Amino acid sequence: MNRLSPDGGGDDGNDGSESLASPLLLPQRSLINSTSQVALVGANVCPIESLDYEIAENDVFKQDWRSRGKKQMFQYLFMKWSLCFLVGLIVSLIGFFNNLAVENIAGLKFVVTSNMMLAGRFKMAFFVFSASNLVLTLFATLITAFIAPAAAGSGIPEVVGSISAVSASLVVGKAGPMVHTGACVASLLGQGGSKKYGLTWKWLRFFKNDRDRRDLVTCGSAAGIAAAFRAPVGGVLFALEEMASWYGWLTILIMLLWRSALLWRSFFATAVVAIVLRALIDVCLSGKCGLFGKGGLIMFDVYSASITYHLTDVPSVLLLGVMGGILGSFYNFLLEKVLRMYNYINEKGTVYKILLACLISIFTSCLLFGVPWLGSCQPCPPDALEACPTIGRSGNYKKFQCSSGHYNDLASLIFNTNDDAIRNLFSRNTDSEFHASSVLVFFLICCVLSILSYGIVAPVGLFVPVIVTGASYGRFVGMLFGGRPHSSLNHGLYAVLGAASFLGGSMRMTVSLCVILLELTNNLLLLPLIMLVLLISKTVADAFNGNIYDLIMKAKGLPYLVAHTEPYMRQLTVADVLSGPLWTFHGVEKVGTIVHVLRITKHNGFPVVDECSQDDSRVLYGLILRAHLVELLKRKDGFMSTSAESRGGGVEFSAADFAKRGSGTRDTIDDLEISAEEMEMYVDLHPFTNASPYTVVETMSLAKALVLFRQLGLRHLLVIPKITNRSPVVGILTRHDFMPEHVLGLHPLLFRSRWKRLRLQVPRTFSIF
Repeated sequence: MNRLSPDGGGDDGNDGSESLASPLLLPQRSLINSTSQVALVGANVCPIESLDYEIAENDVFKQDWRSRGKKQMFQYLFMKWSLCFLVGLIVSLIGFFNNLAVENIAGLKFVVTSNMMLAGRFKMAFFVFSASNLVLTLFATLITAFIAPAAAGSGIPEVVGSISAVSASLVVGKAGPMVHTGACVASLLGQGGSKKYGLTWKWLRFFKNDRDRRDLVTCGSAAGIAAAFRAPVGGVLFALEEMASWYGWLTILIMLLWRSALLWRSFFATAVVAIVLRALIDVCLSGKCGLFGKGGLIMFDVYSASITYHLTDVPSVLLLGVMGGILGSFYNFLLEKVLRMYNYINEKGTVYKILLACLISIFTSCLLFGVPWLGSCQPCPPDALEACPTIGRSGNYKKFQCSSGHYNDLASLIFNTNDDAIRNLFSRNTDSEFHASSVLVFFLICCVLSILSYGIVAPVGLFVPVIVTGASYGRFVGMLFGGRPHSSLNHGLYAVLGAASFLGGSMRMTVSLCVILLELTNNLLLLPLIMLVLLISKTVADAFNGNIYDLIMKAKGLPYLVAHTEPYMRQLTVADVLSGPLWTFHGVEKVGTIVHVLRITKHNGFPVVDECSQDDSRVLYGLILRAHLVELLKRKDGFMSTSAESRGGGVEFSAADFAKRGSGTRDTIDDLEISAEEMEMYVDLHPFTNASPYTVVETMSLAKALVLFRQLGLRHLLVIPKITNRSPVVGILTRHDFMPEHVLGLHPLLFRSRWKRLRLQVPRTFSIF
């Protein structure tokens, strides 16, 4: 064993990167972080750990690979496609019953409230409305806070909590929880079996590795979006584009081009979702699904008719894109500040988390029930395509407090579910149904409530709130600029474009958002306009801040790699960011030494170095993982009495012995019992060492190394010296070593460097926290 410096220590155990692992929301308070949104509200969850997507090509793996025949290959491919089918089937059923439950629970609440208002019992109606919202919010909060703090595991708490939160009239969405649910389902199916529950079918053993589990979780995420929006192609592209936040767009694109089977399996899973949902919707259309009879699926089929637009419409579309980018970036800025404030409140304990959620619910109920009283009553249009006023069901004409034959346009937007509000805003031939003042008030309320609702301890999403906020903004702009001569853009179309611009300004996705909106509106003729507003809004918003997902991940302290290299990285070499110490092992190492190193470090990868007998020099043999070392020490089959014994200690092992377990507990070095006599023995590490790890020379630029690291999806990147008479390895690069916070912490002068990405800074007068 050798201890060298400098080094880029093992993943999640790098001494110099510990500050990067702690969330920025919790400076010097806690090292907790998580991929779950609940980490923002102080949930006590497990630390983040990178996964081993690179195949460890050691002797044990090679022997297992050579022993596989055509039968095993058929089993492997059959299980891949079968699990994708199961993922699509299960997620589609969950998505359908999720939407159905929301529509019926929320529908029953609105029907009871409306009936009380028709009878003149307005105070009792408000009490029932606010009390039901409070109970639903409290239920979602209790499930999240006590049963599943990270909304993890089976995904059942995520589904139930999402149903309660959305039914409670909070301005939140169910797309985010559906993505998480799809990932949970895929993760459970890809565990590779369980001895505890008797699921030891030998075909499942093929999925006991991070690479296949990642592919299956990707399919599950795509299926989640497809189930939320009935957008199978958009679901595949969403999973592709969102993974860019972790690996980079180019990385995932190359991965899918090289591994087209993954793209096909993702598309197959979303196709299963689309087919199952179509069949279930046909059942609902017969009136067997409760109050609203359509399953509540988000499908705004409002533009199936042909539409036309002209060159004179381009200026107003350009304005939509520019304003959407500005408003979207400001929305992200406010949301980040509110999340920081929530974090300080929720750190005080579970009671404060629950109290905060209840206060938001009460405030939301007061606004949704009280603001429509400010709206004016309008006579029902004589050419209305549906019953007016709307009583006891969804529709464009809410009666609220108005007399017979009249409707409240503000209540039609506010006193409604988010999905129905979007349908009302997107609807065509309704240019005279809503006043501009009502739409403006609705836009402001959506902005405030969606920002305040996101971050409470409940499974909530942002996609639908951003859509409804952008649709109201777009419809308001259409009222100001629409109706001009030679213009065929109606207010509903402006609402669609406004939703696209606000999504582009907030989430900064382009391809997936464009396809999802096209699938939602069911009209390919909108493609040029949606593309235009998305590109403009994203470009404008990028000048102010990052997208909302990046801001949240950064606030959690997640070491995600951005899709670009910072310009100052070209001024640095990989040697400039290495930190120590570096721990290495000999090819035949003493058991006591291995145990000591594993106990005093948290590194997950260790270089293995051999001594050359001819000239006393040392050569790099490869890289061995902590999990493999723990398994070796646990089995003890490879222990030798002296270091001079011949190699071949790997014959007692198979690849299944080193297969990664599921998401349950894993063995650690502290779980092992090793006697003093065994501490003096030796173990041959050669058969278990990855003899072909990725390496870079220490003089390579940091920018080039980052591109290599990100495109290959690595966890460890070994740095070797340029001069041969030195140590064969000088350090290990992990994800943390490429983080800007780490690099700028080592080289603070780069803060003032002119080689920075162009981004406008928000004035300090807006920094309210």
